[in-house]
Amino acid sequence: MALYRGKYQLEGLAKISPEMEKDLDLAYDICMSYRGMFPCEMCGKCCHQPNIIIRPEEVDRVSTAAGVDLYTFMTRYVYQTSDGRILINKKEDGPCPFLGKDRRCTIWEDRPEICDDFPYLVSMFVSRVYLALTNPDADILDMVGYMDEKWPCTKEIRSTIAEKVEEGRKVRAGRLNDAR
Repeated sequence: MALYRGKYQLEGLAKISPEMEKDLDLAYDICMSYRGMFPCEMCGKCCHQPNIIIRPEEVDRVSTAAGVDLYTFMTRYVYQTSDGRILINKKEDGPCPFLGKDRRCTIWEDRPEICDDFPYLVSMFVSRVYLALTNPDADILDMVGYMDEKWPCTKEIRSTIAEKVEEGRKVRAGRLNDAR
């Protein structure tokens, strides 16, 4: 399985071609452009998402921040999937166990990277932007239809993403033309 930027698993691919990496970089940059526009509002919505992943290299840091020993952390707060991912163990529709009653993260400074990246740099958004960049018939607005209107950032993303993708398509076309 190919790994992009050390954290995005591209299942079904053994490696990423240089051209694909350039396209992924373009998609990543578009998604990253939203990050500074929307600092965390402490709404707690991210903390209710399924599949909050902790990378293996984050386990010690997060368990220390949570104030629990590694054994307790691994048996009570997370579980490992059959494919090796480590996920926060939370109730079905409940929040992450590290979300406080005041809707503030109790491990904020040492939260998993996915929490810091959400929702702009997660695989779902990056992959849809990538697909829209590389497929001129793709409608990015349809592709981001999963974004809930209750999120503070959704309105801005939906009002600007088509323009950003179109500009990205032009950059990509120029790059492809220059390569010929």
